[in-house]
Amino acid sequence: MIKKAAEYVKSIAGDGFEIGIICGSGLGELCDKIENPVYIDYKDITGFPVSTAPGHVGRFVAGILNGKKLIAMQGRIHYYEGYSLNEVVMPIRVMKLLGVNSLIVTNAAGGINEDYMVGDIMLICDHINFTGVNCLIGKNDLTFGPRFPDMTYAYAPEYIEIADKIADEMNIKLQHGIYMGLSGPSYETPAEIHAFRSLGADAVGMSTVQEVIAANHCGMKVLGFSNIANKAAGMTKERLSEEEVIIAGQKVASTLQKLIFRIVGEI
Repeated sequence: MIKKAAEYVKSIAGDGFEIGIICGSGLGELCDKIENPVYIDYKDITGFPVSTAPGHVGRFVAGILNGKKLIAMQGRIHYYEGYSLNEVVMPIRVMKLLGVNSLIVTNAAGGINEDYMVGDIMLICDHINFTGVNCLIGKNDLTFGPRFPDMTYAYAPEYIEIADKIADEMNIKLQHGIYMGLSGPSYETPAEIHAFRSLGADAVGMSTVQEVIAANHCGMKVLGFSNIANKAAGMTKERLSEEEVIIAGQKVASTLQKLIFRIVGEI
């Protein structure tokens, strides 16, 4: 199924892509900067999962960004949508078959670190998989990677260094932190947020970790960003909503677009 999906995308957009990008909630406008774009709706790919989450268009966008041939996901697949983990990470494996060796992941997240403000951009330095599952459970496919992939450098140190350098040149403040991934779709309770802070998490969300596991399994180098879309549960008296997350993502989109544009040119 993965090979058939890759062949279909290749028949429309070609292959030899250097970089893959996953656009999180409210961040789909990143794809607007891609030159000579080719659009492929997920629903048109046989056996491919379709995005149902608000703010996720549900298509690949292939083209050129800052001189690099890349393919972007304008909308991702979430475990809470009812898909299996194999379906959740299927796009990563399809991108690998299309030549992608570098992956940039973005998401909207709740800020756990008390020093974070809404609208901050967090450079993900590591993650905690708190979903209780792993996309590599089951028979291993050596086509993609080894049975026991190393996760010591899940987020490539050399890419983190590049991102820091460029952000400094652009006078963009980057927080550095650890992302905790949960299954969702309910938001966390204040008690859970208190526990997660004790475990060392700086931000929390419902995506990314399985994608990064699959990407490392495939031998990709990963760079990740979280848009701090809200203060996590219990940190204010406000209730959480999906509209808040999308709006916050759109507000920071312009800054993140400019940063990723520069980064793409140097990785």
